[in-house]
Amino acid sequence: MKYLLYCGFLLLAGLPTYAQDFPFAAITLEDIALKNTVIDSNANAIVLREFGTAAIEEDAGGGRLVVVYRYHVRLKIFNKQGYEQANISIPQRIYNDVPAQVSELKAVTINFIDGQFKQSQLDPKKVFNVKVSKYDANTKFTLPNIMDGSIIEYSYTVHIPYIFNFKSWNFQTDIPKLHSQYIASIPALYNYNVVLRGALKLKDTKAELSKECLRINGTQIDCSKMTYTMENIPAFIEEEHMTAPTNFISAIYFELSDYVMLTGGKVNVTKTWKNVDNELTSDRSFGVQMKKKDAFKELMPEILKNTTDDLSKAQAIYNYIAKNIKSNGYIGIYSETAVKKALESHSGNTGDINLALISALSAADLDAEALILSTRNNGELNKLFPVISNFNYVVVKLNIGEKSYLLDASVPLLPFGMLPLHCVNGQGRVINLKKPSYWYDISSGQKDYIRYNFTATLTKDGKIKGELLTYSTGYSAFQKRKAIEAAGTIAEYVEKLDEKMPKISITNHEIINVNSLNLTLIEKYELVINSQESDGLSQIFFNPFFIDRTSKNPFNLSERNYPVDLGAASERRVTIILNVPDDYTLADQPKDMSIGLPDSGGRYLTSTNFSDHAISFNQVLQLNKPIYDPSEYFSLKEFYSQIIQNQKTDIILKKAK
Repeated sequence: MKYLLYCGFLLLAGLPTYAQDFPFAAITLEDIALKNTVIDSNANAIVLREFGTAAIEEDAGGGRLVVVYRYHVRLKIFNKQGYEQANISIPQRIYNDVPAQVSELKAVTINFIDGQFKQSQLDPKKVFNVKVSKYDANTKFTLPNIMDGSIIEYSYTVHIPYIFNFKSWNFQTDIPKLHSQYIASIPALYNYNVVLRGALKLKDTKAELSKECLRINGTQIDCSKMTYTMENIPAFIEEEHMTAPTNFISAIYFELSDYVMLTGGKVNVTKTWKNVDNELTSDRSFGVQMKKKDAFKELMPEILKNTTDDLSKAQAIYNYIAKNIKSNGYIGIYSETAVKKALESHSGNTGDINLALISALSAADLDAEALILSTRNNGELNKLFPVISNFNYVVVKLNIGEKSYLLDASVPLLPFGMLPLHCVNGQGRVINLKKPSYWYDISSGQKDYIRYNFTATLTKDGKIKGELLTYSTGYSAFQKRKAIEAAGTIAEYVEKLDEKMPKISITNHEIINVNSLNLTLIEKYELVINSQESDGLSQIFFNPFFIDRTSKNPFNLSERNYPVDLGAASERRVTIILNVPDDYTLADQPKDMSIGLPDSGGRYLTSTNFSDHAISFNQVLQLNKPIYDPSEYFSLKEFYSQIIQNQKTDIILKKAK
């Protein structure tokens, strides 16, 4: 992340005007002839030109300041895979129940047919406004008459009634761009911290003075006009194991630092952490709710009746809150309904639930603090400038002796001391009612671990019958418990599992510790495998990788400029003992392997042995780090390529003649 020094007002009078919008629908033969090889031969579409401006202006209707954002783009579609680029969605934030307003919408499709340009205008009746959530809405439309080679173009204006976060600009999207330019015009009264994210560099940055760009209460205000340009921009390709794309996409972000009042007084918007601490701890929807110990006074004897120490007390309280206040689907750091009301209604957002957990733990004389964070989808935090609006989630930091536990009671089926993966995102800020706040590393709390033990016998009719035992902890156990809950019953869960394995039948099952979240989830299955066989059962083919097989490499990019974020270290172990009849010998087997990642980042081991009419097979896959740096990407890619290649080989048993 790069921080650009931006003072809101640049005394650069006399500079020429150098940036302007391009004419709407003025397509050339060069645009028609353009091939996708210009940047990326795999591109299904490309942005030919993109231009945007944002300026703080006075709203003619209400007399308040708004950000007026104007956007114009022209792009070319190469093939059917690129047709989806004609489905347009313009996002708008909802401020005080009022969405940002979209106006001046124009959109057209241009095709070159029989030597002529033919335009198809967007029908205004086919533009729809959709409310996504209480905070977000979209304006949606689809360009007409799309075909291979179509050029689409659209422009619009949005009035944003909130100037704290000036309109950001994404240089990079899911398709490449030839040219992208953004102009930010900001009155001299306002100072913004400007952040350039992503790995790409700007081609050009220019500044000029715009005289008397804004009039407030009769006073003329000058503006600084910044132009940011980037060219030949590759597409940003999302891949598995990453946090929010906004962390890595090349883009410009603005955060209001301070502003000067017309009377001359300066107001600091970017606060110190001391300011933030005071604001949060005194807030009726945050700090005040952390103090609501009285709500649990009468409940506490019943909750703690079977506890013996601080840890068992904490677990009992955690289980009580998790069972008695269910999530209403909304997240946030603030309480929406207050702790007492959430208890009575048995419903609340993450703030209600986890602030209630802090109150309850405090009522039992346990040391509980609030940990505010930004979820993986919300993006990384700007740690240089404390901005409360960047935090969108709150969990609990519980301290018992020398050990700390991170707790989230708003997500069902999470064991004590484990956070959901969406919360594992760098660091969070610990808010204490009596002490200064501080940064704290967020971890999942558990290693992701699965062990498979399969003991079986090859029968005379060529079937493999045996028992599979599976032991799961961490996120694997959490996901399985979620799947069991979604299925409705264990029997239905097993039935769906059986349907996914066409050559394997589950004849009996037992699953232990489904509701005991702090214990290992144990699955027992009796299996019958219809092994691949030749005529007369002279050969039996058995692939030992039918358990937890890696069939697709999760890493396929030629270059990745962002980390591989698994969220937690992981380990998979497979042990198979297959007893075979006396008249069978081992004819072929997977190659024994022992490969590792650099710097003890992980390892993969397999071995196959045949002795006393029994095949023993072992496999270990360890990924020892929750996060791998981009420089380690090619090692991971090659690591998985070798695993996939090895897992294609069968164990072949040959019958003696």
